[in-house]
Amino acid sequence: MADTATAEPPPVAKRRRLPLLIGLLAALIAGGAGFYATWSGLIGGSGTAAEATPPPRPIADLAFVPVDPIVVSLGQSARSKHLRFTAQLEVNRSAEADVALLMPRILDVVNGYLRAVDVARLEDPAALVVLRAQMLRRIQLVTGEGRVRDLLITEFVLN
Repeated sequence: MADTATAEPPPVAKRRRLPLLIGLLAALIAGGAGFYATWSGLIGGSGTAAEATPPPRPIADLAFVPVDPIVVSLGQSARSKHLRFTAQLEVNRSAEADVALLMPRILDVVNGYLRAVDVARLEDPAALVVLRAQMLRRIQLVTGEGRVRDLLITEFVLN
C-alpha cells in the first residue's frame, strides 16, 4: 500500500487542455465557414442587396405649381428690412390647371398672412414649421379640399 500512496498522480492538466483546444479550433473553423457561406451567397440569398429590395413604387399622380416670389417689407422695428418668400405647391395632376388659375388668390392670401405675422416670429427659425402649416391651411381653403397636398417653401430669406 505504501507504494500506491507515494506514486505520482497522472498528468491531468494535459488531458484537460487537449479537448479545449480541439473545441476552440473547431469553433473557429465553423465560424469562418459560416461567414464565408453567408458572405458568398451560399446561405441566405444571393448576397447582393439590390436583388433583395423591391423596386420603387411609381410616383403618385402629382405635379408642382410654382408660387411667384413675394417680397414683404418688415418695418422699422425689425433687424431685417425685407422677407423674400418663394414656394411650390404639390398638387394632384388633375387639379394643376385649377390651382394655376387660382394663383392670384393664393398670392393674396399668402401675402396678407406674411404681412400680418409678427416680425419676431418671422425671425425665429423654429417658427417656420408653424408658418408653413398656417399658409398651407389658408391655401387649401382658397383652392378647395383635395387639390393642394403640400406647400414646399423653397426660399425664406430675411435681409
